[in-house]
Amino acid sequence: MKIDEIAARAFAMPLNDPSYPPGPYRFYNREFMVISYRTDPSALRAVLPEPLEPVGDIVKYEFIRMPDSTGFGDYTETGQVIPVSFRGERGSYVHSMYLDDEAPIAGGREIWGFPKKLAKPTLAREQEVLVGKLTYGSVLCAVATMGYKHKILDLEPTLRALDEPNFLIKIIPDVDGSPRICELVRYHMQDVDLKGAWSGPAALQLFNHVAADVARLPVLDVVSATHFIGDMTLGLGEVVHDYLSPSRLSSDENAILEATR
Repeated sequence: MKIDEIAARAFAMPLNDPSYPPGPYRFYNREFMVISYRTDPSALRAVLPEPLEPVGDIVKYEFIRMPDSTGFGDYTETGQVIPVSFRGERGSYVHSMYLDDEAPIAGGREIWGFPKKLAKPTLAREQEVLVGKLTYGSVLCAVATMGYKHKILDLEPTLRALDEPNFLIKIIPDVDGSPRICELVRYHMQDVDLKGAWSGPAALQLFNHVAADVARLPVLDVVSATHFIGDMTLGLGEVVHDYLSPSRLSSDENAILEATR
């Protein structure tokens, strides 16, 4: 294999048998159960990286079924998302993700910097209840239950929420173990076709685990729960802050600098 061939083919690892194909990645009938809860504000600040700022004391715990995903197949995911503000822009910070499929773990971490780890989440209907569970190995880490489709929701608020930006910390180590890339990344969901949204009563329990620290943001009070289904495309990201090169300003920071001149 020639040097120029290597550069042309090197979009993912391993070189000769990559874990996932090139994007974009379209999700069909992607199903969410999102439980919003209040947590300890000091615990929230301890895990949220600057320059992001928390918006209140809310955490969104998500269970997501992805039965038909281009390039990634059929898998289930769960994790915590924190409402934040980035230089006045409202969005969400993806704090933790646990899923059961190697291809989206590799692709999510390598391309965007999603904080993905291998575990066993499930989302299923049990009689009149929607049930989500996270098991890490043999240990139960999270249980969520929600009344099944109690109230039909107007789609517009959910569409607005899906249109907001999402933020991640992308970390790639160098060969000596030091960080080679450490960046704040912003991405959007695109071409959303929302097919239905519902609310209902909900309960959420989080349990301590050394490798799945969802209980680090404890549940003080469940605020609301939403269940929705739709098709959507995971948009590629952009770097908005470089933690290793403070002199390299992001596009947002350059715009702010120009506006103050």
